[in-house]
Amino acid sequence: MKHIVARQRTVTVLPPDLEPSDAELDAIEWEMPLILADVDLLDAEIAVLDRMPSELDEQRIRRARRKMLAIRRDLTNQAAAAVRAGGAA
Repeated sequence: MKHIVARQRTVTVLPPDLEPSDAELDAIEWEMPLILADVDLLDAEIAVLDRMPSELDEQRIRRARRKMLAIRRDLTNQAAAAVRAGGAA
């Protein structure tokens, strides 16, 4: 059995510590409501990929889209308020 081995060195040098920083974790936590709303919208859209959406499916998609847009609006307003107040988002 022949082993296949790369002949070139890796292009990107990976840092020794691959863990996210505290700032990155805070940003993820701050955006978590939007991430979860996006997942809900994707779930609703994936459910109707292979069939015609029923009225309930369409309502579920609209509800998920409205929720995602409302959370995105709220996070954007919070970030803008923080910048106006002189803080960082």
